[in-house]
Amino acid sequence: MIDRLKAWLAEGGKGAKEAADELELAVAALLFEAAEIDGRLDEAERMAVRRILERRFALDETALGALVAAAEQRAERSTQLFGTTQLINAGFPPAKRIELIEMLWEVAYADGALDPLEDAMVRRVAGLVDVSDHERGEARLRVTRRLGGAEAS
Repeated sequence: MIDRLKAWLAEGGKGAKEAADELELAVAALLFEAAEIDGRLDEAERMAVRRILERRFALDETALGALVAAAEQRAERSTQLFGTTQLINAGFPPAKRIELIEMLWEVAYADGALDPLEDAMVRRVAGLVDVSDHERGEARLRVTRRLGGAEAS
């Protein structure tokens, strides 16, 4: 698992296994928080999170299941975004933080509609991880195009 994360973070990831595992868990927990922010976690959102994690971190089914379980627990216990986003800021170069925002948009649009709470969360996380409004908007456009033109307004 650590080698996959190192490859994804080639531009500046941490060297320690614990730090890399913690970053992977932080990303996964943020994705689940985004999926649950509107008060419901439907199957489309759950599958989107799993698909994103599998794709981004090249996880096998066992590693994916373990990460998902840990991330859901962390998301349920989380009371604030600052600690998670601080870890991401320290461990991710700017390009990877923009990719994180794309992942959050993908989760937000997974059920076919953007809830205002999802939109607000992506905006808040983008600010906390130092992704500009312009970069956040461009990430949103890339995701909506990939998803087949979901409304990006």
